[in-house]
Amino acid sequence: MYCSSNDTRISEFLLLGLSNDSELQPLIFGLFLSMYVITVFGNLLIILAISSDSHLHTPMYFFLTNLSFVDICFTSAIIPKMLVNVQTQSKVITYTGCISQICFSTLFAGWDNFLLAVMAYDRFVAICHPLHYTVIMNPWLCGLLVLVSWIMSVLNSLLQSLMVLQLSFCTEVEIPHFFCELHQMIQLACSDTFLNDTVMYISAVLLAGGPLAGILYSYSKIISSIHRISSAQGKYKAFSTCASHLSVVSLFYCTVLGVYLSSSSHASAVASVMYTVVTPMLNPFIYSLRNRDIKRALKRIIRVPMMYVPIVLRLKKCP
Repeated sequence: MYCSSNDTRISEFLLLGLSNDSELQPLIFGLFLSMYVITVFGNLLIILAISSDSHLHTPMYFFLTNLSFVDICFTSAIIPKMLVNVQTQSKVITYTGCISQICFSTLFAGWDNFLLAVMAYDRFVAICHPLHYTVIMNPWLCGLLVLVSWIMSVLNSLLQSLMVLQLSFCTEVEIPHFFCELHQMIQLACSDTFLNDTVMYISAVLLAGGPLAGILYSYSKIISSIHRISSAQGKYKAFSTCASHLSVVSLFYCTVLGVYLSSSSHASAVASVMYTVVTPMLNPFIYSLRNRDIKRALKRIIRVPMMYVPIVLRLKKCP
């Protein structure tokens, strides 16, 4: 799309959101506020539970802590602005705010993607090389994997954001989405977007396809290794250690795929809700409901404040 007379730097965009129906806005606000609060508190509980229990200071839970942190940041980069717009009945987002959303959403989505691949590698080593697990997955390597994931995500985010800054946009730009999504922004530009499209697709192949290939390879080896276990109980125990991660991976990649296969902008926006809000919200439930260690740590955290309730009530009764 090109503009001649209207080709200029604009100061703000309009986020059209999920629906223009005014009667649905309170429902949308309440629903997304609830999901955001559950996401933040659920993932904070996971981080607190793992941090407070020395038995959970292992590579698997170290990566899970980072994943919970990234999920909080990812939703916080998108949902608060959406809630403010719904509450104030305003669709405006500044140019700076839009670029910031692109930068941070791309950063945390990419980091999330890399962490899922790192966690798949961790499960691969634990199941396929159990005797060498502690030697291979040492603290230095774990820290390095997280650091490299972060650096690659930051570099990709900065590259995409800086390239969007070079684009020009027509006046009265409306974004058919509830946040400034990279692909939607490139489509709305008035200037030539060939280079942006090329870089975006190459980055998607390398930085999304690469980790996905790593995950698929890891699980092919895991399935092969589990298949060689003779006892049914042994197979179940081995599979149960990676069932939660496999559920999260399936949910994340299926929803992301749904976004890019959607035929319309509205359908894409609705599908984006899944990987930006629903998946981060469900992660704590997936990892805690199927994990006895996390359950035990969470019960210990909840039990400590409850111990002080009778004391507080007794003190209130004292004259």
